[in-house]
Amino acid sequence: VNVTLLDKRNFHLFQPLLYQVATGGLSPANISSPLRAVLKRQANARVLLADVVNVNVPGKKVLLRDGSGLPYDYLIVATGARHHYFGHPEWEPAAPGLKTIEDATEIRRRIFLAFETAERLPDAPSQQKHMTFVIVGAGPTGVELAGAIGELAQQTLRHNFRNINPAQARILLLEGTDRVLPPYPADLSAKAERALQKRGVEVWTRAKVTKIELHAVTVERPNGVQVVPAATVLWAAGVMASPLGKILGEATGAEVDRAGRVAMQPDLTLPGHPEVFVIGDLALAKDAAGKPLPGIAPTAIQQGKYVAETISKRLQGKTVKPFHYHDRGIMATIGRNFAVAQVFGLQISGWLAWMAWLVVHIFNLIAFENRLLVLTQWWWNYLTRNRSARLITGVNDPENWPQRR
Repeated sequence: VNVTLLDKRNFHLFQPLLYQVATGGLSPANISSPLRAVLKRQANARVLLADVVNVNVPGKKVLLRDGSGLPYDYLIVATGARHHYFGHPEWEPAAPGLKTIEDATEIRRRIFLAFETAERLPDAPSQQKHMTFVIVGAGPTGVELAGAIGELAQQTLRHNFRNINPAQARILLLEGTDRVLPPYPADLSAKAERALQKRGVEVWTRAKVTKIELHAVTVERPNGVQVVPAATVLWAAGVMASPLGKILGEATGAEVDRAGRVAMQPDLTLPGHPEVFVIGDLALAKDAAGKPLPGIAPTAIQQGKYVAETISKRLQGKTVKPFHYHDRGIMATIGRNFAVAQVFGLQISGWLAWMAWLVVHIFNLIAFENRLLVLTQWWWNYLTRNRSARLITGVNDPENWPQRR
């Protein structure tokens, strides 16, 4: 077979570690690999830098933004997802999410700029507003962000400032359900919440965000409505599939859910189009019980391997069984020496879960160079409690800095 990989970026990104870029623990290059380098030894594969805007399914052609098109025999669509603001797209400028390198560096800019701005302010109320961080959504991304910011304030930035004490930063984690990490077992959620509290994170459950402004968040709680002054708000509450899902649904009549995911056949193909596969966050694939599969990296990895095997066997005239997801577990880290995990039905937490988290994430980095860089950086950060990638980029003009409000 001849394989053409289309992407509007020239690199592969390991999204599970984006939060470490956002909090200064790793640099973007540590978790990214150039696509051409990844596939340089695969002679039957070529990489094209291109932006796909549509698919002519009857004509078997992918349409690109520059007006050109590429024919295909088989098409695999894996364009992922973006942030979902539940009908409030106007919140995005004030509360960025975390899906791309640009998102991570923007969040990093806001976090460290908040401390720098507070250092220049003369009064405690103004300082506190700039040292208040609100994270909306207590899934794995929100929990990991909150824990990392807590350690950043309490440990990494100690003795770095003269006018403020970073340890007095307020880190507020908001969750609409009754506990953090809702997909996890209740006792692991409880352990994760206690670990967050030890890192200075204030957890609000049953908290519904009703308004986000540039310097404030309005939250509806069972005991009333509160307005939280905060210079930094981060979004980790939901995802929306890429627009290509809706386009495919309209072109083929396939079901598309409210999050923009395309309902697939058991073999991950579009109904009536066995040559078109949809995988990853764009696919609404279900398990044997009819429950949607989790939108996590292991799901996409297994789907990618399954589709490759399916195409190979079809070309040999063989049949393939429907896709079956092997649930090896879920895990989330809450900072140094602590994580929670459910692996092969076993629940573990603390240092052992943290070590398992480290091993799994190192192993799944796509390039050996990345594994070596991340392992070295983590080891140094662990010994020194430092985060060496604490760079503020994109704000060279002081006029763009937050105003003293």
